[in-house]
Amino acid sequence: MNVHGQTSPEGRPTADLLASLPLLAGVDPGRLAHLATHAQLKSLSKREYAIRKGSPGDHLLFLIRGRLQVVDITESGREVGLTFLDEGDFFGELAIIDDQPRSASVVASEPSIVLLLPKHEALHLFYRTPLVAERLLKRFAAKLRLASEYQAILSMPNAFQRVFALLSRFMHVAPGGLMVIEKIPTQQEIAITVNTSRETVSRAIHLLIRQGVVQKDMRRLIVRKPDALLAAATDENNTDTRSGSRH
Repeated sequence: MNVHGQTSPEGRPTADLLASLPLLAGVDPGRLAHLATHAQLKSLSKREYAIRKGSPGDHLLFLIRGRLQVVDITESGREVGLTFLDEGDFFGELAIIDDQPRSASVVASEPSIVLLLPKHEALHLFYRTPLVAERLLKRFAAKLRLASEYQAILSMPNAFQRVFALLSRFMHVAPGGLMVIEKIPTQQEIAITVNTSRETVSRAIHLLIRQGVVQKDMRRLIVRKPDALLAAATDENNTDTRSGSRH
């Protein structure tokens, strides 16, 4: 998402930038102009936190540029990856609605820019703008479905299988008909998402490359054999750290 020309001289977002966000598209221009006077933009370095678990929910946030990962910390101190956020996504809405502390942390996977909208303005949007309320409800439904998908992946007994299942979830058709995985997460990000080690993720991806299922292309994977990747995600006999070279 391009922010050039969509900020005021004071560095605040313009109404045009707000209108480009999926949650706010189609909202009354006057309302967006009002919101722009209250919103702020914030730059994040890689691995910098946008929000931390347990902090107060004083802003609704939007990802303007970059990529973020939602993470949680177990009682033993281990970081667990929950999901990824892409440009245009909003987050932090739960703490806005129920007035409870943040339920998870959000960290930048790469240098990013987020937009912060104060809580009182977000609540006004949720309760008095039917279009936004409808999109919010659909977002809740999508998050429930996503949580169910990730729970199913985590229940898989084989680490390689979990890696393949996560990769297959990121797969989509690019212009030209290629099946690709864009902006593939780092091996560490994948590892904490599927509860395994970075080394296991590396071995799983290299196995796919050796078999010609995927091809590395800069920051993306070209999926040459989509059916084979989907089959690998359901094969409990995939190689993992406990087994030999079965696949």
